[in-house]
Amino acid sequence: MEPEFWHKRWSSNQIGFHSPQVNPYLQRFWPQLGVAQGSRVLVPLCGKTLDLIWLAQQGYSVLGVELSEKAATDFFLEHQLEPSVSEEGAFKVFRAAGIEIRCGDFFALEPGDVADCSALYDRAALIALPVPMREQYAAHLQSILPRGVGLLITLDYNQDEMPGPPFSVGDDEVQRLLGGAWQLEVLQVQDVLGESWKFLQAGVTRLDERVYRISSR
Repeated sequence: MEPEFWHKRWSSNQIGFHSPQVNPYLQRFWPQLGVAQGSRVLVPLCGKTLDLIWLAQQGYSVLGVELSEKAATDFFLEHQLEPSVSEEGAFKVFRAAGIEIRCGDFFALEPGDVADCSALYDRAALIALPVPMREQYAAHLQSILPRGVGLLITLDYNQDEMPGPPFSVGDDEVQRLLGGAWQLEVLQVQDVLGESWKFLQAGVTRLDERVYRISSR
């Protein structure tokens, strides 16, 4: 999607993709990954997710990357945190309470920006991108984060029944995009159509949420 699309969504508060609770898959499966406390976790396209707070509370250093500056400022405001703010290269950087959000284009990240990251959490990045950008995302992720472990959460439905975002990213595509550089283990597949009114209203007939454990080869 073009940056202007997301800026408009945030400025008009059209953020149905934002969850008002911590992701239950994160709470259930993250402890199984064996990521040492104190490790730094990369969270691409993080928005203002409460998952950042949860990860920090578990003792991790968190690096979120987000295009919308409004999302970042709202995050710290809603959690009553006073961040330091600096300009670093292509990013405006907000830091407070073990959480850093870099505002800017994910594709402008360089290996040095994430050199101390050893874990990845992708709940809403891959599925936010159309096909060409998913290819670019997978390639860029591999180039900047060659080693690590993490969680990936995707949605799988008939894309002909509803346009994204969020987009459908089936298992075949995940394996093709990431399987060369990462070992992929499906931890859970959950039918979530019954609790997804947006998809029901659009006439979607199948909606599976799929959770992967990913680790570098």
